[in-house]
Amino acid sequence: MAKDLRDRPRSLPAPPVRSAAVVAAAAAGLLLTLSGCQGDRGPDRADDGRAAVLAPGRPGEKARHLTPEEAAKAKPDDSPNAADHAYVSRMIEHHRQALTMSALAPERASADGVKRLAERITAAQKPEIGAMEKWLALHPAPAAGSGGHGQGHDHGAMPGMATERQLADLTAARGTGFDRLFLTLMTAHHEGAVTMAGEALAGGNNVAVEEMATEVVATQSAEIHRMRTMG
Repeated sequence: MAKDLRDRPRSLPAPPVRSAAVVAAAAAGLLLTLSGCQGDRGPDRADDGRAAVLAPGRPGEKARHLTPEEAAKAKPDDSPNAADHAYVSRMIEHHRQALTMSALAPERASADGVKRLAERITAAQKPEIGAMEKWLALHPAPAAGSGGHGQGHDHGAMPGMATERQLADLTAARGTGFDRLFLTLMTAHHEGAVTMAGEALAGGNNVAVEEMATEVVATQSAEIHRMRTMG
């Protein structure tokens, strides 16, 4: 009986099931490797011997082999337009007010949750201001207008911005009164930022601005939900 058990072949464990993402990544890597090998033989080379760029075709169409110059021309134009410049310029000012309001929380708020929220807002929006300022330096707004900076200080033109009176009331508030007013003003402030980001996503053309606006929608929508539960 013992010999029978020893002679019986053991069942091997089933191979792990790979996720679709892993399989797809492996297939993509294999495709790139095969493309590179083909390039050495010639099919993926331009007429002058340089490596060609494989441009996938539309559904039902074959892929095309482009020279580097042709590929550069085929790249979609994401030049910033007026909506991109307006969003970045205005959102810098919008974020700065959020930082001003958040800076009041450590000494005036009574709830730890409000203090932590203010810290998160500062930690998120301060670097975003830096990124937007760098973007403006790389993509200066056209000089045809009045400079655009004055529009950034037009609080009434930006949704969610607190008025001077509201900021004064927030500065004077303490304890639970500060907590309630901070959450009310900051919720409206975030809602305004989401509105502005949505306008940029609808009317803008630059990929970097689209990414910044998408991040604002995601982070500030989550914080709006959190503030509503706190209030």
